[in-house]
Amino acid sequence: MERRVLIAVILSFLVLYGYQALFVPPPPPPGGQAGQQAAAPGGAPSPSTSAATPPPAPSAAAPAPAAPTAPATVGDTAERTIVVETATVEATLTNRGARVVSWKLKEYRDNGEPLDLVPSALPADQPTPFSLRVDEDPQLTERLNTALYRVSGDVDGRVDARTSESGVVFEFEDASGLRVRKELRFDPRSYIVSFSAGVNQGDRAINPSVQWGPGLGDLGATSGGGSFFTGNYIQPPQAIFHRAGEVERVLAADLAQQPVHEGEFRFVGIDDHYFIASALNPGAARVEFRPVTLPGTGEQQRQLMAHTIRFAGPPQNVRFFYGPKQFDLLRSVDAELVRAINYGMFGWLAVPLLGALQWIYGFAGNYGWSIVMLTILINIAIFPLRHKSVVSMRKMQELQPQMKAIQDRYAGLKTTDPARQKMNTEVMNLYREKGVNPASGCVPMLLQFPVLLAFYSMLSQSIELRGADFGFWIHDLSAPDPYFVIPILMAATMFWQTKITPTTADPAQQRVMMIMPLMFTFMFLWAPSGLVIYWFVSNLWAIGQQYFTNWMIGPPVVQAVRPPAERRLKNAGAGRTPDAEKRT
Repeated sequence: MERRVLIAVILSFLVLYGYQALFVPPPPPPGGQAGQQAAAPGGAPSPSTSAATPPPAPSAAAPAPAAPTAPATVGDTAERTIVVETATVEATLTNRGARVVSWKLKEYRDNGEPLDLVPSALPADQPTPFSLRVDEDPQLTERLNTALYRVSGDVDGRVDARTSESGVVFEFEDASGLRVRKELRFDPRSYIVSFSAGVNQGDRAINPSVQWGPGLGDLGATSGGGSFFTGNYIQPPQAIFHRAGEVERVLAADLAQQPVHEGEFRFVGIDDHYFIASALNPGAARVEFRPVTLPGTGEQQRQLMAHTIRFAGPPQNVRFFYGPKQFDLLRSVDAELVRAINYGMFGWLAVPLLGALQWIYGFAGNYGWSIVMLTILINIAIFPLRHKSVVSMRKMQELQPQMKAIQDRYAGLKTTDPARQKMNTEVMNLYREKGVNPASGCVPMLLQFPVLLAFYSMLSQSIELRGADFGFWIHDLSAPDPYFVIPILMAATMFWQTKITPTTADPAQQRVMMIMPLMFTFMFLWAPSGLVIYWFVSNLWAIGQQYFTNWMIGPPVVQAVRPPAERRLKNAGAGRTPDAEKRT
């Protein structure tokens, strides 16, 4: 039994660490293949990968082409910006190329300022959202993304879309017969923008691809890319799409194998740990992904993702979601969009746990204390399982002297000796006589794993904890404890819990089990502080329950073992000594 307990503890560590390593994969190493593919202007691949990657988008802001261009007949004479404000977003558009150059979320912060999902300081060779591309005509692509469009729908460069849906129309024509019209309409209360584009060259209608430049701009999901430890808890930007009922994710390192995907999509785009940019219900489409490494060194070097979508026809009122992966918000947009939150295999349990956390938050008003209260409620729910496990371990501990006596009698036999089968028979008879189930100490522990892993997944993936202030020295529950106070307290409680938990292990095995708190502490030093608070409170509860159970069942009763000579007399049917009668 002692070996089973030891294996269960070791497996709990491996399962927990393996779960977060597999379902939240670390970012690709800086300066690797992802960076090489994005090194050339306009995202052109390096020679070593050009065979596997389709021709990328031409530059959205590259120098003007050498060939002369026809003069504009409809357009503007100077570049200007238009600011669109909704209840949730402040977007900045430019009439040069009719593109989005800034998308600031009012409710989310980055270094104290509204988070801009369009990365700042993009190189000139990188497109921004809603740039257009014509694969067979690079010069036309250049013209579409550098021309100065005429703008309508704004008042002195501003559009107020906080109360009703509003739009901005961009138009351009030149003497060669090129006519372009782009329209963006903004949802007043969400993060949705509807996009339409029409491009005509004379009498010929052109179906352009829609380019979405490098994203996303959340520093919290990219600045930790150079750290092995933070990388295990942070999902870097990656490709994501819903096709044939399945949600697929593609890391930047895997794009060289298959950068292009086609089919009927429910949604398709890029996401990182907390945010997503995705076309909603685009139908039949072809999407091309490419990794991009923004300039920098070390942790400042940011690994991003860009993509280009070509629809079955010119885009008309195609909806794009460009915002946070907040569960209720995504569900209100599309029930399937919630699958963009990477809760993993225990999502069926993580979602109700998130609902419970939000319900408690409605009363507490603080996500840190909400985690504490929800942890207590979960431990109350699993109280019977843990109690049963402790009682079973106590019974096994009481039988240990008799178990050891049986094992000692057969210690001289080889494991292949058929006589050792008698030892197993004696052990099972002892269990049956004392009413002990050797599995009852392990099974309750295993039944707790789904709850623990689901709670772990919920806390590590939910955007509700991003920037949530607990108080004291913890001002962001999604970030590690800056002073490692909670991880150290968690380690202390794990040592305490290990010391007082009944065990049948020998001293050598007990020393091995004492190493487990060190392993967990090392793993949790860089974990989100909200997750470590949950683990710390769970340990405190387990310690209190252990003392309570010990008080209920009393001190352990040590079973006396009869001397070997006395057992031989009993087995032979001889009379018992007075001392033996007392012991039996």
